[in-house]
Order: sequence, then structure tokens, then C-alpha cells
Amino acid sequence: WEQRKGKSIFYSKSNKDFPELTVLSATQDKGMVPRSSTGIDIKYEKKSLRGYKKIEPGDFVVHLRSFQGGFAYSDLTGIVSPAYTIFTFKQPEMFNNYFWKEKFTSYNFIQLLKKVTYGVRDGRSISYSDFLTLNEKFPIKVEQTKIADLFKIIDKLITLQQRKLEQLKRLKTAMLQQLLANQSFPKVRFNDFKDSWKDYRLGEVFDEFSVKSKRENEYKLLSSTTSGMESRSGRVSGHSNIGYKVIDNGDIVLSPQNLWLGNINLNNMGKGIVSPSYHTFKIVNANPIFVNFQLKTKKMLFEYKMVSVQGASIVRRNLDMDAFKKIVIKIPNEKEQIKIASLFSSISNIINNHQNKLTQLTTLKKYLLQKMFI
Repeated sequence: WEQRKGKSIFYSKSNKDFPELTVLSATQDKGMVPRSSTGIDIKYEKKSLRGYKKIEPGDFVVHLRSFQGGFAYSDLTGIVSPAYTIFTFKQPEMFNNYFWKEKFTSYNFIQLLKKVTYGVRDGRSISYSDFLTLNEKFPIKVEQTKIADLFKIIDKLITLQQRKLEQLKRLKTAMLQQLLANQSFPKVRFNDFKDSWKDYRLGEVFDEFSVKSKRENEYKLLSSTTSGMESRSGRVSGHSNIGYKVIDNGDIVLSPQNLWLGNINLNNMGKGIVSPSYHTFKIVNANPIFVNFQLKTKKMLFEYKMVSVQGASIVRRNLDMDAFKKIVIKIPNEKEQIKIASLFSSISNIINNHQNKLTQLTTLKKYLLQKMFI
């Protein structure tokens, strides 16, 4: 591969004052997007956009003064904050933009950049002049295009997989709202089920228990999060885990501080121990899997919020356990519980499979970025 210093490849663009164009912002994963879509408000008066820089398809953008390890590639025309540095090729006929888009995110290139960055770890910077001193290695354009085409295929597969995953998650959410509407006679039901659903207080369904571990690392350490149960390594704040709560498959674990955010889970990770700050329960009078899917519906999250008092921070709310146990849920007969639990378990398994495929694709891309860019 040919090797040149960046100053012989790139030039910086500094044209300014185009208030009629869309204001764009750089993101790590989506490149340049309309700034309003990033959640950042901006006044669109001409005076507020004075000094903004124009960006066009094929340009690269980087925030050198707070460098986070990535360059954004634009396929849009718009304007960006003066804080960004915009650059493109001096001889565009020699370069494939998509090849360089991937090169700028490769492990080897990021490691090269670290040699010329300065400042603290989370606020590193790089000067444009230092960037231009880097030795850039690249093949002829034909090979650049071949490599770019490969990554286009992988990126397309990743995008399609992400889209499938989001559609499945939306489907699951919609079905949860319809099948678990917490009504005596839900509008959407399986055939052959006509009986009314009965009212139960959570205190009638949850039987709290507390079995403490007796020796260090007696079982694997687990943690309950808003995303589900997770394995943990190490110890909390360096303390012993003797006295942690022992749980098994089918037990319910909840956090009294952020229950209202959905931190309540059915343990499916086998026997383990969790922090004493969690509440642990056995499920009685109901199918555990059915109850688990019901516990994270929007209605239940609202109920948790109503029985939690604002704590020291916005996300921390202290749970009133007595009020929590009085929350009412509706439960059908055992056969209908099993039917609904089976359906949502199948959907969850499909979602997990698609998530695994997405992880494999992103891992493959990361591996190829590391091996193909020198």
C-alpha cells in the first residue's frame, strides 16, 4: 500500500454563512444527521448561525477539540457548528470515500491517532496540523473500492438486522399491551378462552423470602437491571459477598430504588447471589413466566411509580413495599396463562436470536476493520 502524510491527501474546508441550509450534527453511529433529531435545540435565526460551516456529500467531519475517536462521513448537504473541522480529498479521483469512512473507524487508525492526542482521558484533543502529519497507508483505488464494497454489504446486513430487531421488539410491546391489558375480559385473546380474569394483589402472588449466603463466593454473583438479569464479576465496593441473598431460577428480583424504571426480573440464570439491597420473591398462585411478562407493561411501570417516593436523585425513587403489595393485577386461569407465557417466550427467543445475529455481524465487522486496515 502507498504511504503519504495526511497533508498531501486532505484539505480543510472553511466556507461559512449558509443559514438557509439544514443544521447538521455528527454522531458516532449515524454520521451526519439533522441536528434537531439528536435532541439538541437550536434557534434558526440567521444571527445564531453566523460562522457555521457548509458540509457536502463526501466530506468528513471531526470534533478535534473533544476528540472521541471517530470521524463522521456526510452524505447530506447542510451546515455544522464552527467547532467541527471539515476536510475532503485533494485528488478525489484517487480515493474511495467509503473506504476512508471505514478506515477512520478502524482499531489501527484509532491507535495511530492516540499518539498525537493530548489532554485527559475523557476530553482528549488533536490539532489539525498534527492530524496531517500522520502517515496514511492506502491501496490503489480499485482495491479501495473492493474493500469498500465488502463493508457496504456488511453495513447493509447490520442495518437490516437492526431493523428486524426493532420491528420484533415493537411487535412484542404491542402484543403485551393487547394480551395483557389488565382487563377482566381482554379484547384480544386466544380461541376457546372466555372466562374473566381475576383480581390479585401482588402480595397474593409474591411471597418474599431472604436466604443469605454463608461463605465467600458461594454462588455466582448476579445483578438485576432494567434490561434483565446479568452476571457480575468482582465485589460491590470491595466488600465481602457473605450475607448476599441466594436466588434460583423462577425467583423474582427487584430493586426498590428504580423499580419504576422496570428493574424487576424473573431469574433465568440459575442459582446465584444478589446484593442484599434487592427484594427477592417466590411466585405463588400464578405461572411465573406469565407473571414476568406482565410485570413490565406500561400500566405496571406506572403503578410502580405511584408507590415510589422521589429519592436523592431523579432516577432513584424509594419503594413503599406495603403499597407495592397492594397493586392489583388480573390473572386468567392456568391454561390461558401457559398459552400466553408460551407465546411471549417464543417471541423473546426470536428476539434473542436476532440480537445474537446482530452481535455476530458487528463482531465480524470489527474483526475485519482490525485485520484489513494497516
